[in-house]
Amino acid sequence: MATHGSSMARKTVAVRRFFAWAQQHDVIGTDPAATLMTPKIPSALPAVLNEKQAARLMEVVDDDAGVEGKKTAMATVDDDSVGLDGADVRDQIPADPQSKAAQKPEDQGEPSREARSLALRDAAMVELLYATGIRVAELTALNVGDIDFVNRTARVTGKGDKQRVVPFGVPAGHAIEMWLNGSGAGDGPVLGRKALCNQRSGDALFLGARGGRIDQRVVRGVVHDKAAEAGVPDISPHALRHSAATHLLDGGADLRQVQEMLGHSSLKTTQRYTHVSIEQLKARYSQAFPRA
Repeated sequence: MATHGSSMARKTVAVRRFFAWAQQHDVIGTDPAATLMTPKIPSALPAVLNEKQAARLMEVVDDDAGVEGKKTAMATVDDDSVGLDGADVRDQIPADPQSKAAQKPEDQGEPSREARSLALRDAAMVELLYATGIRVAELTALNVGDIDFVNRTARVTGKGDKQRVVPFGVPAGHAIEMWLNGSGAGDGPVLGRKALCNQRSGDALFLGARGGRIDQRVVRGVVHDKAAEAGVPDISPHALRHSAATHLLDGGADLRQVQEMLGHSSLKTTQRYTHVSIEQLKARYSQAFPRA
């Protein structure tokens, strides 16, 4: 079995420290690992969607949920299917069993109330993941009270129980409102979170089909399924986080601001996304510049 570079580097350091300790304690006369070099770990660029692919994905989740007139304000999507070079295709994880039902008509030609509610949930989750760049664990931990619609911000609890406030845009805000309030009109059925809420729900913002706080596996399955439906490269929620960071930097956002938004403790972690932007710039340069 092949050993990853990071694993090999850790083992090399352990061997060096062991023999250094042995020499210091006169267990051995010479250190045979003194010249052992630590293997260089390649810096892998995170997988991202380009802006057209992200726009297509958001349009699909909004269309499935019936969220009208709130498409992402990005470049017009054309019919070409751009690949995701270098992306690792993640294992397919089943989504919430009822989530796919939102795309399938019932005997009477209309999706069930539960299916329509789950479609509203899925749209709100995918919109919020892309709008904020939060981690999937942070998404599932959100409570209803963490959303501030007046300021369009979410209070997120990240690693080490550190809290931060992240902004989101109008499309994500509209999708969340639809999920929380439902889209039933007049005497129509109650939809969205209200339709799934029960004694297991508590204050959880996003619920599973049985009413409990949604599981991370379900969120990953939803993102996989929606990406397939949209015809964009297969991605995970974490790839949406990478995409959000890259598109923010491409749009001129300050690196420190992106670091704060993503909840990175080190600026070095955030700087990875500048490398993605440079790679995209080189690709566009090669396509557009006549003497490239």
